[in-house]
Amino acid sequence: MSGQELMLIVLFPCLFAGILSGIPAMLAIAGVPLLLALGAAQFDLFNLMFLSNFPARVLGVMNNTLLMAVPLFVLMGVFLERANLAERMLRVLARMLGGSPLGMALSVLAFSAIIAASTGIIGATVVMLVLIALRPMLEAGVPKRQAAGLICAAGTLGQIIPPSILLVLLGDQIGNTYLEAQQRRGNFAPEPVSVADLFAGSMVPGLVLVGLYALWLIATLRPARRARAASEPVAASEILFTFLPPLLLILAVLGSILGGVATATEAAGLGAVGAGLMAGFTTATTGRDRALIGAAGIAAFALVSLHLAGFGRAGTAGAMAGWLGIGAALVMALGVVVAIGRLARARLLAPAMTETIRISGMVFGIVIAASMLSLVFRGFGGERAVEHLVRGFPGGDMGALLAVMVIVFLLGFILEAVEIIYIVVPILGPAVLSGDLSPVWFAVLMAMNLQTSFLTPPFGFALFYFRSVAPGGITTLDIYRGVVPFVSIQIVALALVFLFPGLATWLPDLMFN
Repeated sequence: MSGQELMLIVLFPCLFAGILSGIPAMLAIAGVPLLLALGAAQFDLFNLMFLSNFPARVLGVMNNTLLMAVPLFVLMGVFLERANLAERMLRVLARMLGGSPLGMALSVLAFSAIIAASTGIIGATVVMLVLIALRPMLEAGVPKRQAAGLICAAGTLGQIIPPSILLVLLGDQIGNTYLEAQQRRGNFAPEPVSVADLFAGSMVPGLVLVGLYALWLIATLRPARRARAASEPVAASEILFTFLPPLLLILAVLGSILGGVATATEAAGLGAVGAGLMAGFTTATTGRDRALIGAAGIAAFALVSLHLAGFGRAGTAGAMAGWLGIGAALVMALGVVVAIGRLARARLLAPAMTETIRISGMVFGIVIAASMLSLVFRGFGGERAVEHLVRGFPGGDMGALLAVMVIVFLLGFILEAVEIIYIVVPILGPAVLSGDLSPVWFAVLMAMNLQTSFLTPPFGFALFYFRSVAPGGITTLDIYRGVVPFVSIQIVALALVFLFPGLATWLPDLMFN
């Protein structure tokens, strides 16, 4: 065994020890490899010239327009979470489906699928579900362990249901890794992998996962533990005004990306503006303000819809569309100004911006730190070692893919999803993506596997978020035992996508090929 191979073996236990020590993850991910490289250089086991590429890596992150979508999607989620729109949706759903254990549990699941597509922030979603859904479920007769497991599992749906911050980060990493791996193989014109591909590829698996959750609830809560309460009549206008705005926002964001109207970053900006308008509408106190904000939201959705329909691309209709676009932009600008004013007076704007900066800073800190880890790993000859190791797996590409999935699943017990993305994909991805495997399929498998990492005890972050606000009657052991069935369901869903790649590739092939 060479000295560099020994350094590779030492690197990862030291890295995990640093992450688990309690120091900020970005410092551990960057600091441990740096110290190891400096020490190895004293014995001529590392060429410090590799570190000269680090400023260029950081500049590349700063210039990456795709990563600009991250803070915008975060802001979109924070606005929706702080405007109390979620609580209203859950109340309406619960009244529609009745007060039985099954009806209440399905209400929470349906609500979580909708809000997951709107926010994508696990911590905020889980805490919000505990605060507004736990007590109603317990009062309806849902066992506390099952209620805890459902909230934790449903709160993580935002990682697989687009638009998802996790998919944006995966799109950035897998797109670059796939391009590099294919070029090294000799394919200098590979099909690019975009975030739109990943959004389309994850839609069917996400719905499959929600369906499996629903089947589990139906199977286990069928014997009602109390007499089924009749569902209350809900006015059609209340349903319309409760669910139409967030659904239109989701359709506008996803439609603009999948329809090729906007990039992921542009669509994230649209989502942030739309969520800000919705939050401003809920805090508006006068009919005039609500009318202006509502008109701005309608104008934004109308512009996206007309563009998707191809209206005004040529001829007289083009001039008409131009004037309509100018008018709609003016209405949108006025509505946004009014919404910002209402949010500022309601003291929601500054906390939303602060939370967005905090979450985005954590993500980008890990992204930059992972660049240092990648450089040190390459300096020790890690790429060659991994490629040699992967070629030794039985089963060829499929065996290597299965091995990577197992590694990601095990890392999910101790690391956060963002850390796994920026450690595993640059290191193990090239060996897997240099073959004929679909990068979209690989990305969706990674996303579903990473979603599971939020639930796996003892370090699943969704469990920590739940524990931080759960009542004393629900113990940590109750939470752990409650999530076991849902982790098993996620493994089943992951196995289905692994065995049937068409679940992930059918929709992207249909839309973009």
